[in-house]
Amino acid sequence: MELLKQIEELVVRGHIDAESRYPKDLSGQPGVREKVADALEKGISPQEILWNGLISGMKIVGEKYEKNEIFVPEMLFSAKAMKSGLNQIRPMLVGDVSVRVGTVILGTVQGDMHDIGKNLVGMMLEGAGFEVIDLGINTPVSKFVESARKHPEAVIGMSALLTVTMKNMKTVIESLRSNGLENKVMIGGAPVTQSFADEIGAEGYSLNANQAVSLAKNLISA
Repeated sequence: MELLKQIEELVVRGHIDAESRYPKDLSGQPGVREKVADALEKGISPQEILWNGLISGMKIVGEKYEKNEIFVPEMLFSAKAMKSGLNQIRPMLVGDVSVRVGTVILGTVQGDMHDIGKNLVGMMLEGAGFEVIDLGINTPVSKFVESARKHPEAVIGMSALLTVTMKNMKTVIESLRSNGLENKVMIGGAPVTQSFADEIGAEGYSLNANQAVSLAKNLISA
């Protein structure tokens, strides 16, 4: 359907709405927000808009990022454009489990105030159909445990940008296991490596936001 293809392309290009100045050649023209409204008005279902417009657009964005055809700033614009459309249809999707790929609990570990990477991962996950529970920055161990207890099916994603806070990832995993919680854990952040993930017992490590989406899908289906 042409309108869904337009939404997909606008997500790829990161054009939120007519008031957006990015990208310059689309300034003043309808963006994702207007096209989603048009699609709803024409009777296209929220599920179709989600899967064949918003999520399909973010899939292309992820592929372009992996090929180094775009970089983090472009990804952020695309993620924001996708989220603007998602916010329009979200009330109509509440309770519809068929649109969810799975649930991911995200948080930057205690002592760490950085959230750009975590936020990008969260937006990419939402763009791939995940429900994201964002615990924010400086997240204490108890908050991860509490959230895992409420959502035993969820994957837990932890981020750290400081070498000194990486050890808190291990503390979270130990606390989860000592409380009998079996949520799979994935970690990421500038100083984090696959060997560190193996060392602390995390089930996965991702180098970037697009890899985090693929990893979360694998952990959910495993």
